[in-house]
Amino acid sequence: MALVIRTPVPDRRSEGLSRQARRFFLIGIGAISVAAGLAWVTIRLAGAGLQGAFPVFPPPFIASTLLLVFGSVAMHRAVHYVRYERQRLFRRWLLVALGTGVLFMAAQLVGLWMMLPHERGPASTSLGATPFVMVLTVLHALHFFVAVLAVVFVASKALDHRYDHEYHWGVTFTAWFWHFLGVVWLGILAVFAIIW
Repeated sequence: MALVIRTPVPDRRSEGLSRQARRFFLIGIGAISVAAGLAWVTIRLAGAGLQGAFPVFPPPFIASTLLLVFGSVAMHRAVHYVRYERQRLFRRWLLVALGTGVLFMAAQLVGLWMMLPHERGPASTSLGATPFVMVLTVLHALHFFVAVLAVVFVASKALDHRYDHEYHWGVTFTAWFWHFLGVVWLGILAVFAIIW
């Protein structure tokens, strides 16, 4: 009796899923690289003189707050347009939200860099509220990184027309996650105002 080896029958959706996975990976790496690159260029152009100059409230946090609000509006518009089957406008506003998220991450990196003391050593240890606020900001930035990845995931599926007026739960969830992080950021700003 001969040994028969059967090859598995490929799933009919496997090609589309692998294309989405590649697109998700490439868009995600691109978004992270652009955010890190923008932050690096901004820090290099600003010079080392700004580091530690704003231990209280760095100006990039004002810009990042405005970006967060604009991104929230963009996500809300994306949900609106997908509900009414306006695919082109839906994808446009989704990409606007993604771009806004990338700019937000870059602004946050620059703001955190400005909060760090210029020289680090035992004598420069901060005993005030700066470390607490920095930890809150870093935790928020990490969660926002996840939100940007969620937007990347939704955008990669949207480019394959996976959302419509009947099925848009992923878009709605991502928008609400973005809104929630906006409220959390306003809470962190309130902590800034109370402490300083």
